[in-house]
Amino acid sequence: MIVSVVILALVTAQRLAELVFARRNTRRLLARGGIERGAKHYPMLVGLHAAWLAGLWLLASDRPANLAWVAIYAALEILRTWVLASMADRWTTRIIVVPGELLVRKGPYRFLPHPNYIVVAGEIAVLPLVFGLTGYAVAFSLLNAAMLWLRIRTEEKALAEAASQPLKRRPDRVAQA
Repeated sequence: MIVSVVILALVTAQRLAELVFARRNTRRLLARGGIERGAKHYPMLVGLHAAWLAGLWLLASDRPANLAWVAIYAALEILRTWVLASMADRWTTRIIVVPGELLVRKGPYRFLPHPNYIVVAGEIAVLPLVFGLTGYAVAFSLLNAAMLWLRIRTEEKALAEAASQPLKRRPDRVAQA
């Protein structure tokens, strides 16, 4: 099914581009005094997402795509774009906090503390459903929920620690809000 291969190729390309964007932002955040938290569980996160996508290539590349689910997935991608645009150079796949910097409070972050994780949870559930893989969607959603439980706890602790430290800015930097 050519449509399935195109969908999977687009998702794969998007994920690879996001890794490049995240790697660049990680270097910049660390250069600004950022501190990484949760580095020990990061390989598990990468492994989970890689296994999810590789499994979809194995199981779904020859299956028909349900266009209603494709539309829902596309809506999630619009939300993902909003999240990335709101975070800008502070978005990364790692947990990097710059002590004293203010939290992002624009875009979806005005309404929710972790909109990126909500989008990712939706993607992990919805993309397999595009191809009729309900059991796959449930299995990876449960694995992702366990990962998010750890990740959100780690991120909340890191953000609380960073917020309690004084601002460390160059005079020419304007606070990001």
